[in-house]
Amino acid sequence: MAEKTHQAYPTAQANGYTRSDGESLVSEDELKRKKRIKLFTYIGIFIVFQIIVMTVFGLTVMKVKTPKARWGEINVQSLTSVPATPSFDTKFTTQIRIKNTNWGPFKFDAGTATFLYQGAAIGQVAIPKSKAGMRSTKKIDVEVSLNTNALPSSSTLGSELSSGVLTVTSQVQLKGKVELMLIMKKNKNASMDCTIAFDLSSKKVKSLECK
Repeated sequence: MAEKTHQAYPTAQANGYTRSDGESLVSEDELKRKKRIKLFTYIGIFIVFQIIVMTVFGLTVMKVKTPKARWGEINVQSLTSVPATPSFDTKFTTQIRIKNTNWGPFKFDAGTATFLYQGAAIGQVAIPKSKAGMRSTKKIDVEVSLNTNALPSSSTLGSELSSGVLTVTSQVQLKGKVELMLIMKKNKNASMDCTIAFDLSSKKVKSLECK
């Protein structure tokens, strides 16, 4: 009886395709290359993000702005005027407000607010040393007393008092420093130049304009 000959066949994969070692290496190199590209992409995005954050930080938080000083509402306590003399006397209460829009406190030295009529001083008020906090407004109550005793005799005060409206000006400059991140200090002055018009008949402030 003749013996049956059995022929061996290579075992095929389920998908009917056998991958060579060379093809396997190429595939692994391709995966590594894609991973490197993805890593470099993430690094690039991170660097761009950091640049944007630093730019915004520099333009907002680290930018030092000049604080502003302004008068608050003026409450007249007394007001007398005599056109014939001529003379003028008033007392009022108000607030000086130092507005600080910086991301750090504004510390300022003591100063003086000077009130003038046609360039001549008619009164002063002391502003104490203080601090306006980060992005806040410091409010300081003051009492002001003005009179025209020191005005020269050639003053046009008499005619202005007869018109019923007296206009005076005030000037303030507070020297100080803005402190950022506890390490950076920048010299800044909070200044104010205001014009105040008094209505002599109603004994009230007619207008207040500051710049």
